[in-house]
Amino acid sequence: MTYRTILVNLNIDGPVAPLIDFAIDLATRFNAHLVGFSAADIALPIAAPEAMIDGETMGHQREEIEERIKKMRHQFESAAGTNVSREWRDGVANPTRLVIEMSRVADLIVTGCEDDFTLGHSERFINLGNLILQAGRPVLVAAKDAKRFFTNTALIAWKDTREARRAVVDALPLLCQANEVVVVTVDKETDILAQESMSDVLAFLRRHGVTASSKIIENKHESESLVRFAKQMGAELVISGAYGHSRVRELIFGGVTRSLLAEDGFSRFLSS
Repeated sequence: MTYRTILVNLNIDGPVAPLIDFAIDLATRFNAHLVGFSAADIALPIAAPEAMIDGETMGHQREEIEERIKKMRHQFESAAGTNVSREWRDGVANPTRLVIEMSRVADLIVTGCEDDFTLGHSERFINLGNLILQAGRPVLVAAKDAKRFFTNTALIAWKDTREARRAVVDALPLLCQANEVVVVTVDKETDILAQESMSDVLAFLRRHGVTASSKIIENKHESESLVRFAKQMGAELVISGAYGHSRVRELIFGGVTRSLLAEDGFSRFLSS
């Protein structure tokens, strides 16, 4: 198993140089085809239904978006050069909707994380919740300003759920490159079911050539315990199932997913 196509989402308002380098490094590792992607939409004015839309203003917005995308494409193609197989895709449209549609071309989606990943201008930035929970592809959120992808130490945030099982399988190509892998679960108390679950995961990984150890943390505060342990072990990559629920028209994260994404000192790999 490997990644044949990687899509990197570049938010139009950047900065994007570190993320481009990060994606190129990752594509080079797997000899993968790299798809650069960027999109933004025209912001509609908030006005009464009978108000006229200013066509000139809308036209200026479109020109600004197209010019910014043009420069970003040049930046992406210049950085990639002939080192990797690559292509470019873009659009003047809602970026979250379009990148979800474009996920059909990729094995893996790479993106950055804004300081507040649930808010912001929906016409300029992707909604990470909708992307991760709707794309049907694993999403790798790069560590802040990271130019290279490091997997010396990887942590698997384990719970015996569909999402976590999916994440372990999706992350196998990365786990096979890691020097140290630790499977961690947090529970109020250690029981036989948790121990059996961990043993099965370790055996599954071992059959795929991944040597891992396990750690059961007895604590009722799952999010805080996971993040604290990840920092203590110096994890460069944290793998987790992504959990969320609906809130009217958008999808929002559960507590563990939200806490992991708030920590930008390591890369985060999420599947749903």
